[in-house]
Amino acid sequence: MRNRTFVQLFAPIFVFTVLFCWGCATTKPPEKSADELMEEGNNYFEKGYYQGAIDSFQMIIDRYPYSKHCIDAALKLADAYYRREKYDEAFNAYNEFQRLHPKNVNIPYVIYQKGLCQFNQVRTTDRDQSHTYLAREEFERLTKNYPQSEYADLAHWKMRECYMALAEHEIYVGHFYFKNKEYEAAMARYRFVLENYPDLGQYHVALEYLNKCKEILAQKKAG
Repeated sequence: MRNRTFVQLFAPIFVFTVLFCWGCATTKPPEKSADELMEEGNNYFEKGYYQGAIDSFQMIIDRYPYSKHCIDAALKLADAYYRREKYDEAFNAYNEFQRLHPKNVNIPYVIYQKGLCQFNQVRTTDRDQSHTYLAREEFERLTKNYPQSEYADLAHWKMRECYMALAEHEIYVGHFYFKNKEYEAAMARYRFVLENYPDLGQYHVALEYLNKCKEILAQKKAG
């Protein structure tokens, strides 16, 4: 009898508790509006919490594609990736922005940033220079299509750095062939520098070693 009374007394409380806890567990917090997410993303960005900014800006793009903030969020998303030094992700985000908004006033800035994404991954002289070529292409595209942009002047300086890196790489490879007595291959590299990078300091080095190769080959032929 006592057991039955206990069950009758506490069973309703138990059921209520279970239902209440279940309800709490399944209740989702209300989604943030585009305005709230934009403010949140900007706050994260200004404080240097770039991953938080990335998450907020991405939510705007995913949840509110027709929001007034969507274009700004897409550009800030790319900037946040860049600040995090996620250069491949940043490049892709800038590229997507350019594809979707080709007439946007920020396109010169976007192209410049695409160039920087590649430029910041340029490797040492003795390594592959594919990022250098890609950076140069972006900077050249900017100076050609938007010569009056404030970013065109910056791009000119970066282009020169790219050309210097490429010339140094060619000299490095030429010297490698020269040391290994592969003079024909070395001459091809030195000639490439003379023909393609005539205004850089490496010109005189290339000319000097090109003449050395010619002299050695002439001596071999005469001997």
